[in-house]
Amino acid sequence: MRLFVGLGNPGQKYAGNRHNIGFMAVDRIAEDHGFGPWRSKFQGQVSEGRLGTERVALLKPETFMNLSGQSVGEAMRFYKLDPSDVTVFHDELDLAPGKVRVKSGGGHAGHNGLRSLHQHIGEGYERVRLGIGHPGHKDRVSPYVLSDFAKAEAGWLDDLMRGISDGAQALAAGDATRFMNAVSLRTAPPRSSGGADSVPKPEAPAKAASEPAPEEDTRSPLQRLMDRFR
Repeated sequence: MRLFVGLGNPGQKYAGNRHNIGFMAVDRIAEDHGFGPWRSKFQGQVSEGRLGTERVALLKPETFMNLSGQSVGEAMRFYKLDPSDVTVFHDELDLAPGKVRVKSGGGHAGHNGLRSLHQHIGEGYERVRLGIGHPGHKDRVSPYVLSDFAKAEAGWLDDLMRGISDGAQALAAGDATRFMNAVSLRTAPPRSSGGADSVPKPEAPAKAASEPAPEEDTRSPLQRLMDRFR
C-alpha cells in the first residue's frame, strides 16, 4: 500500500494557486487512472485505486497547508504505513517552473506543509518537488505562492501534469528514475532527427554560364556585302 499526498489549500478560492500544484498532481492521477470517487476522510479528501500492481490511496489534506501533517498522520495510522510508504507532491520555489525532482528524507526548507509533516510523521517520506520558480525576493513569496498560475503558464503546467500521470505507476513501484523519464518525455521531449532543423536547404539554382560578348564587326559596308555572296 502506498499513500500519495498532494499538498494545497482547500476551497475554490485557492484551486488555481501555485501553492496547490500538489492537489493538481493527485487530481490528475485519479482522473487518468480510474481511481474511486473522492470522499471525506482523515481531515481531507481521499481516493483509492491501483497503479500497476500497487494499491494506492491519494490524499488531499483539508486542514490548510500549515496543518497538513495532522491529516497525513491520521491516514498513515489507519492504513498502518511507515513514512517510507508516503510520497508527497508539493510546490518548490527553488526549482524553475516545470522542473521536477524526487527526494527522500531531508529538511523542510521552510515549506510550511513539509514542516507540519516533519512534526507529525518525521522526515523519512518521499517528496516530489514541483518547480514553480521564485518571485525574486523573500518578501514576495507569500503573495506569489497564493496567486494563480498565469494563462501563459498553462502549457508547461499541463505537460507537467501529463508527465506525472504517465510516470505514476513507476513511482508507486519505487522506480524514481523511470518516473523522471516519463516526466521528461512530456516536459522536454527529444528533438526529432527528421525535424525541420535537419531538412537540407534546397540548393540555389546554378547560374547559367554567361555567353561571350559578340566581337565588334570592323568590316566596311562594301566588304560585308562582298562576304555575303562568297
